[in-house]
Amino acid sequence: MPFERGAVTFTMFDLDQELPENLIDLFAARKAGTLDQVTDEPQIGWVTGRHLLDTAITEESAFVGGAYYLALRQAVRKIPSSLLNALCRREEQAYIRANNLEYVSGKIKRQIREETIEKHIQKMPPSLSGIPLVFDHHRREMFAGVTGGTKLDLLVENFMQTLDQEPIQLNAETILERCFEKSPANFPILNLGESVQYTESAFGRDFLLYCWYFSEAVGVLNHPELGELDLLIEGPLVFAGDGEDPGSGEIALKKGSSPLRSAEAKAALTVGKKLRKAKLHFTRLNQVWSGTFDADCFAFGSFKLPEGEAMNDDELFQDRMENLSLLRQIVLAYFAEYVKAMSPENFDATVKAMKEWIEQRESI
Repeated sequence: MPFERGAVTFTMFDLDQELPENLIDLFAARKAGTLDQVTDEPQIGWVTGRHLLDTAITEESAFVGGAYYLALRQAVRKIPSSLLNALCRREEQAYIRANNLEYVSGKIKRQIREETIEKHIQKMPPSLSGIPLVFDHHRREMFAGVTGGTKLDLLVENFMQTLDQEPIQLNAETILERCFEKSPANFPILNLGESVQYTESAFGRDFLLYCWYFSEAVGVLNHPELGELDLLIEGPLVFAGDGEDPGSGEIALKKGSSPLRSAEAKAALTVGKKLRKAKLHFTRLNQVWSGTFDADCFAFGSFKLPEGEAMNDDELFQDRMENLSLLRQIVLAYFAEYVKAMSPENFDATVKAMKEWIEQRESI
């Protein structure tokens, strides 16, 4: 999803190094090629965030509202499978007639397929897709419009090749190390259930589970800089089992008026399953951020940002980037509460309180 309008899906990064002064020239040097050069092999290159055909990367076109806004474009030509099969079948039948054969060998079929693709591929319109990217060179914050998998790897790889530095993806482990100087290897694991015992770390799930507990048992978070913060967790909910197997015993609660109060949710917590995915609502003053959060990849899906007043496009984009940065600070504020609760002096009391919270939950 694009960053300039609507809900946004993203992963957060930090930039460790000072960005080069000629970064626009570096992106422009690796810009996407012309569409007439696109073949059946993916063509990958940068464009501006304005649209996927804008390869004119300049300071004016790529710098919007105080941040750099680009996209990694992929272009490829493909023959639809049904059309390709029909074209190949036609050529096979012509080959049979021309050579007075009863059938076509596998080797000839492969040859016909390759020749058919080569003959018709340039007649197909190129298919375009893009991965949006926005980064603030002063704050050294970066937001990528992708949540994981090969697309995220592709974006990081091309960013590294372009600017010769690796962006650091923010997940539970890197936040522990970078923001709180805690070693994930020595950080405690929450085991709250009767039967499911985590033998490997799942700090993202622990964090989300603690946020759920905090939102119901504690309530408002008073932050010295951000002020009064509130968090509401809603369904759909996804619970998962042992950290050795992220999909072990995974259950999803989507139906019903209150999945958080369902008997299934209490049963999952009682046996020790952890919350992997949920919908979050963060509130600060009259501002609301809401969307889904995947704890395993620390990714934010379809997040709605606070709406600003009517303004021009540049100011509106800047306002949205400010709200993204605020959301990042809010998430880290809740993470700080989680780290404090898991500290040696508080850990036993935290586990006891969370077990009591689970035991005393009403279920309907």
